[in-house]
Amino acid sequence: MAGEMKTVKADRLSEIRKLFQRNVVPTYARFDLALDHGEGSYVFDVAGKRYLDLGGGIAVCALGHANPEITDALLEQSRKLLHVSNLYFTKPQAQLAEALVRLIGPGRCFFCNSGAEANEGLYKLARKFGHDEGRYEVLTTDGSFHGRTLAGIAATGQEKVKKGFEPMMDGFRQVPFNDLDAMRAAITPQTAAILVESIQGESGITVATPEYLLGLRKLCDERRLLLLLDEVQAGHFRTGRFHGWQRVLENVSDPRSQVALGNGAAEFLPDAVSMAKSLGGGFPIGAFWVREPYADLLAAGTHATTFGGNPLGCAVALKVLEIIERDQLADNAREIGRFINGELQRLIRKFPAVLKEARGFGLMIGLEFRADAPAFGGSEKPPALQVVERLHAAGVLTIPAGTSVIRLLPALNLTRPEAMEGLRAIEAVVAELAT
Repeated sequence: MAGEMKTVKADRLSEIRKLFQRNVVPTYARFDLALDHGEGSYVFDVAGKRYLDLGGGIAVCALGHANPEITDALLEQSRKLLHVSNLYFTKPQAQLAEALVRLIGPGRCFFCNSGAEANEGLYKLARKFGHDEGRYEVLTTDGSFHGRTLAGIAATGQEKVKKGFEPMMDGFRQVPFNDLDAMRAAITPQTAAILVESIQGESGITVATPEYLLGLRKLCDERRLLLLLDEVQAGHFRTGRFHGWQRVLENVSDPRSQVALGNGAAEFLPDAVSMAKSLGGGFPIGAFWVREPYADLLAAGTHATTFGGNPLGCAVALKVLEIIERDQLADNAREIGRFINGELQRLIRKFPAVLKEARGFGLMIGLEFRADAPAFGGSEKPPALQVVERLHAAGVLTIPAGTSVIRLLPALNLTRPEAMEGLRAIEAVVAELAT
């Protein structure tokens, strides 16, 4: 019977793989899994094998898979209005903008379809801001990731995404992350803005320091630059606050804090923020928020999108926000995140020859492996990929980052028993690597 199941799985997977090979542009190095459906924090492949999803579609599925309330919201709105374009007013878009402004601060929102598009809006905002003075440059950081458009890869601080697409679009330069002096030294008369992530996700969950964020705000104020934050991955309550920068800075003004930075954190606001991923809980929608007095820089005719802010996407995003607030999922992200991090710290102490560090906030966690561990030497694949594939065999999905880090980006409603299930699988894989 087991042999028959393996044959069925292999046949179905092979059939789907062949369809991809014949018909899909090969831009992804896909894992050898074909997923069929999901339920909550679990997904199932075409042969029925269940996997605990600790990757969440790369920080997208904030409420897990096949959430019935999202389904109901989709159905209800689809019976009313799917799309009319932005030539007209629609209530769901106005309501979603109001909700986001309430969570961030006074300003306005533009809606699009993805994080890369949201960042494109930030680049245009920066150019519009500096245009009359000949300023157009946006400074970003090493290790950053801002999307795969031509401007996005020019902004990204990872050489691997740039290869084969040279020459890069002019107007972007990278400096070391968390280095305020390097950023200050990089400013030229052409510089219009600084763009950073509060937590770098793609390069391995690297967190900005409070000193860095507050220093950037002060620097931008002094040099009359826009401070732009990419919260596409770290946003939407993944860290326990709506955006990652809010979590990084939340205790800085507390007198008990060891970081003596005064009360600047309480008043901290970037000039614009990009969002996507968990915003729609799986439905593709992106947005960027711009604070006053820059919220009218992109006036009528300067930026547009056909599908952005459609009633269907906005209705789903509103439902996701409603559920997160009602079920106190920001608190759950903190609580379960603390539990997972505590257990990972225990594993690091138990297996120091294999594990190096665990870092992050809430349910945005990176577990770094020691690349020189002997167990990784028998394969040409980077350690992160080796670990992810071992976890697939154990029935757990995680996301690689860099060469030696796996990311845990699960649903915000992940339960403690589910977290324990994932941790047991991780410990078993680490124990195998340690032998």
